[in-house]
Amino acid sequence: MTFGFLLYSWLLDVGRGVLRWLAGWWSVAFVGAQLMVLAFSPSSYRRESRGLVLRHKYFAAGPGLPGFTVLMALFNVVVIRIVVVTAFAYGLTQYALDAVVRVLVLELIPLAAALFVAVEYAIPSGSDLYKRRRAGDFETMRAHGTDPLSHEVLPRVLAGIFAVLLLAVVSCSISLILAYIAVHGFTLAGVPSYNHAVGQIFNPVVSLIFCMKTLLFAIAVALLPVGNALRDFPRRASRTSVELQGLVQLFVLMLVIEIASLVGNYY
Repeated sequence: MTFGFLLYSWLLDVGRGVLRWLAGWWSVAFVGAQLMVLAFSPSSYRRESRGLVLRHKYFAAGPGLPGFTVLMALFNVVVIRIVVVTAFAYGLTQYALDAVVRVLVLELIPLAAALFVAVEYAIPSGSDLYKRRRAGDFETMRAHGTDPLSHEVLPRVLAGIFAVLLLAVVSCSISLILAYIAVHGFTLAGVPSYNHAVGQIFNPVVSLIFCMKTLLFAIAVALLPVGNALRDFPRRASRTSVELQGLVQLFVLMLVIEIASLVGNYY
């Protein structure tokens, strides 16, 4: 009887956990659907709204762009040097550029840009939204005829997406330039062969998967912290637990996206 009771309690706890997990993802999906409608609504881009979006874009991408660019440039130099020297040592010179572009540009840089924006902007922004919502600011805004979703939430989501895409584009461009210098040196003689090699890597399928992966990373980073901030957690839940749950969801979703892109590129 005791074993049956323990088994029943365990199954009940598991069922409740699964339901909470599903409810969390459903809440995020519902908020995302609402924001998608608002994003394509002309009324969301009046003069005041445009100012809010531009300000949040600056906060999301502006302060961190120089530091992230320098760090990624240093990281690229180290990785490119290791790959090129290793390829030369084993007589695989023709594969050095292919390995550099596939490892850095296709895989690491979009992931690094998404994680950087998540830590520097998206998660703190979601935490701020959660604090303001618990303090009753959203009800005050509704009482004054202002929609919190379009006034506070949408600008943050658009700014997060913009920041990930901007950092990814800048870092990929720098990585391609550094890869050319590492392989061909400071000369323009290797530009035709370099363009041909990179063009073979970025065929239409790989380019589509790369763009889709980067965009999905950006949406996940921008949406998940905000979606968790708008969820109805128990009163005992702290901001730290909300941030941690959002971070776990973010890692899970990014892992799924990365696995899907690897399957599309290499299988």
